[in-house]
Amino acid sequence: MFNVLKQKEKQIAVIGLGYVGLPIALEFARQFRVIGFDINEDRIAMMQRGEDPSREISPDAFSHADISFTANPDDLKSANFFVVAVPTPVDDYKVPDLKPLQRASELVGRALKPGDYVVYESTVYPGCTEDDCVPVLEKNSGLKLGKGFKVGYSPERINPGDKQHTLTTILKVVSGNDTEALREIAAVYGAIIQAGVYQAPSIKVAEAAKVIENVQRDLNISLMNELSIIFDKMGIDTHEVLKAAGTKWNFLPFTPGLVGGHCIGIDPYYLLYKARQLGYDPQVINSGRRINDGMPAYIATKLLQMLLQRGKNPRQTKVLVMGLTFKENVSDIRNSKVADLVRELMKYAINVHLVDPHASPNEVAQEYRMTLMDTPSNQYDGIIVAVGHDEYRSLDVSYFKSLMNGAPILMDLKGLFTITKGDGIEYWRM
Repeated sequence: MFNVLKQKEKQIAVIGLGYVGLPIALEFARQFRVIGFDINEDRIAMMQRGEDPSREISPDAFSHADISFTANPDDLKSANFFVVAVPTPVDDYKVPDLKPLQRASELVGRALKPGDYVVYESTVYPGCTEDDCVPVLEKNSGLKLGKGFKVGYSPERINPGDKQHTLTTILKVVSGNDTEALREIAAVYGAIIQAGVYQAPSIKVAEAAKVIENVQRDLNISLMNELSIIFDKMGIDTHEVLKAAGTKWNFLPFTPGLVGGHCIGIDPYYLLYKARQLGYDPQVINSGRRINDGMPAYIATKLLQMLLQRGKNPRQTKVLVMGLTFKENVSDIRNSKVADLVRELMKYAINVHLVDPHASPNEVAQEYRMTLMDTPSNQYDGIIVAVGHDEYRSLDVSYFKSLMNGAPILMDLKGLFTITKGDGIEYWRM
């Protein structure tokens, strides 16, 4: 397969052109012929104009790329190597929602021909590729795995907003359903990944490796969040504690904060779901999730207490929340825990204003039914800096004071500022 792809006798199709799919489609298009497929026609129109809907990739990356963008499933029939990079969310009950993955598998299955390859990049629980996706491919293609087509799994490791650790500079894990599949898949990815590829011994190992990457981060952050709650009750600055502890060579540099997004805040539920199917209820993973999911309510309650201590009636207060995206310097608002924080504040009838220089007002309105202001107002009783955007890092005390009412409160959820009691602001950070 690799040789015919390299000679452009056959072509690759990437299904799902979000923050994972588009970068890999464009990188493949430097070496191979590529079809970029997405069900969202508006997004396709933007990419046809050389625009990244996520605003992560510069227009230059589209130049000289051998790629055609389409929303027509029939166009997939001309491809022979399929890469599936669709979202894998959870539902309102924190149960894995495999519908996007199943629909993508149906589309690919209808386009499969004898000898074709399918590689999944979406984060799943161990066993999902072979137990859930392959049957859909077989049903829709009439082919059988092994004899009719090959399948593999190569977990994405894209870090939105990170300009240092990019697709080609991160070691890529690959796997296949047999030795031949592993060899060919490794060759295809090896052609574009400068850091090289790691050949996992099985698809399940590769799936498990991906999901625990984010479980580990989730647990470490949950520990920091729990410590911040404890230290806050003791009147100790958590960041000063972490700074002191960090002087030891093997202390891991994690910090407290809101854990949202489509990886750390979602992936642990996939492993929890699979473990419970097998009759085991994970204690540590579940505890970490409970702590991190509870932080928006904790912060809202903390602000309420601070307002009451200053004699403020919450119903007559106005609070500014700065930042809504799931992390700094990105436009992605999916699974934003800041949105949960805003909802918690609204439960107390607090008038909340929301700003973010990176988020789209239309997307915020559609996703959360919230209004994103162009610029802050003034006379705020409290300000919450919720996301560490670069635009916020240079702000100083005078800026916050210019927006605040008397006896103001500044909550710094990212530990961006150093403010003392003499600055005339009640300052709190996680």
